[in-house]
Amino acid sequence: MLATVTSAGIGAIFGAWIRYGLTNYGKKNWPTNFPWATLVINLSGALILGLIFALNLKFDFYTLIGTGTMGGYTTFSTLNVELLKEFKKHSKKIFLLYGCCSYLGGLLFVFLGFSIGKLI
Repeated sequence: MLATVTSAGIGAIFGAWIRYGLTNYGKKNWPTNFPWATLVINLSGALILGLIFALNLKFDFYTLIGTGTMGGYTTFSTLNVELLKEFKKHSKKIFLLYGCCSYLGGLLFVFLGFSIGKLI
């Protein structure tokens, strides 16, 4: 049990570092009128998690990468806060586009990752 929790925690550290770096890169280099960094993080996380799930990895490795790293990398809470900000700004177009891209795109990408994983 302790090894499992430690493995997930170590993975989460790496996932959070990657997310932090990508978020800062996105803020400096991508247009600021749309939350691109969070969208890229969540869609790529869905793709990778779908892929990892399909590979049917051993429990310990899945805990490290799937639960830990991908859990620390993706961010459901930031997505919803950013949606709330757009809603409060009355930016209906960005609110709907970002919400649809995130939720529907997340489903699409997790299935895509799963399909790729099954081919490997």
